[in-house]
This record gives sequence, structure tokens and C-alpha cells, in this order.
Amino acid sequence: MKEPEWMAPEVLRNEPSNEKCDVYSFGVILWELATMRVPWSGLNPMQVVGAVGFQNRRLEIPKDVDPQVASIISSCWDSDPSKRPSFSQLLSPLKQLQHLVVTESC
Repeated sequence: MKEPEWMAPEVLRNEPSNEKCDVYSFGVILWELATMRVPWSGLNPMQVVGAVGFQNRRLEIPKDVDPQVASIISSCWDSDPSKRPSFSQLLSPLKQLQHLVVTESC
């Protein structure tokens, strides 16, 4: 097993998966970018498997994370893969964030 910190719960449970597992992983990467932290840094890989795959735990999204970013992350982490957005559905909210970042940095 490689890098369970970024893997979707269904992958950790060795269940059938599709592109929505990549959406889950993208949510973890977005969380990393928003928090500048390493996911599950206090747990070893087997503890991550248990927490995410079998206890339905998710990384905590700090209150100071932009609400739009937090919403995208949460949607990527839905326990039901069919309820996670597709990458094409993420384009619009991500483009809005791009505009937000460009506006704030100018």
C-alpha cells in the first residue's frame, strides 16, 4: 500500500473504485495547500487506514480556511463516492478561486 494519507476510504478498504477516488485525493492535496500542513502527520500509515477507511474520519479543516475552499474540500471527501464532484464539476468553483487569488494578490 502506498501513501494512505492521500487515498480514498474505498481504496483503503480494497473496494471497487473509479475516478472519484482521485477526486478524494485531490481534496487532500487542496487541504495541504490551504493549511500548509502534512496530512495525518501524527498517525502512522496503518492508523490512517483505520481512521479514514474504517472510522470515517477526515482531516480537520481549520476555521481560517476560505469558506469556498473548505466547501470544495468537504465535497471531495464525501463518504459516498457517487456524491463527490467530478473533476469537470470542480472547474467552475476552482476558476472562482483563481479569480479570488489573483484579486487578493494585486
